[in-house]
Amino acid sequence: MLALHEVSKTFMAGTADAVRALDRVSLVVEPGDFVTIIGSNGAGKSTLLNAIGGLVLPDSGRVELDGTDVTLAPVHRRGALIGRVAQNPLESTCASMSIAENLAMAARRGETRGLRRAVTSARADEFRRRLASVGLGLEQRIDTRIGTLSGGQRQAIALLMATGAAPRLLLLDEHLANLDPRTAGVVMALTGRLIAEAALTTLMVTHNMAEAIRWGNRLIMMHAGRIAFEVRGAEKAVLTVAGLIDRFHAAVGADLVDDRVLLGGNV
Repeated sequence: MLALHEVSKTFMAGTADAVRALDRVSLVVEPGDFVTIIGSNGAGKSTLLNAIGGLVLPDSGRVELDGTDVTLAPVHRRGALIGRVAQNPLESTCASMSIAENLAMAARRGETRGLRRAVTSARADEFRRRLASVGLGLEQRIDTRIGTLSGGQRQAIALLMATGAAPRLLLLDEHLANLDPRTAGVVMALTGRLIAEAALTTLMVTHNMAEAIRWGNRLIMMHAGRIAFEVRGAEKAVLTVAGLIDRFHAAVGADLVDDRVLLGGNV
């Protein structure tokens, strides 16, 4: 359902500060795949998701969704197909709007907007039901402004927003990175449940090797803008953090020196 063909992206091309963020990346993701993506800083992980989501225009190559070339399609044209949660809790929600208004806005992603009431009584009941399943008591606060909530609460709502319109593809760009460990655990459990319930095709960028191993059916390690290797199936099921580091060293011929990756991997 998702295919990347030789996708490349260089930032500040033609200057001394040029950065090759993606280097001829090819990838095929099948319906229902849950792919975790890991790598050190500058490996190209977020740029990969941004190229898929339309936030970054590749210099060359092609991005296809459901067999349609969307390489040049703007973000709003992909809105009905792709749900996304960013690293910063401030980015995926509108702080000045209420919880209900944020959920209503997300529910109409990809639709033609008109001058009609966004939050009807029936829709508010539906929002309360979905919020109750999160277990944070937010169903009693649907008129509360998002900006007054904690980072974890905002990320939980962002997940509901990203998945509420039944997207074909879910992109998670280090959506746990700014949360404390306990809150990150709660949000990741919600993430796993929402993905499983809807059998969502998902790409999740993370710096945490243990989480990358635990979740999903495929793991991709990126380095210097390329996919260094992939682990899936039975091999992934028995993979350890130490084994993942060894695979990286064997594939790249260098040590994994990013402290955030190593600390996140509980080495």
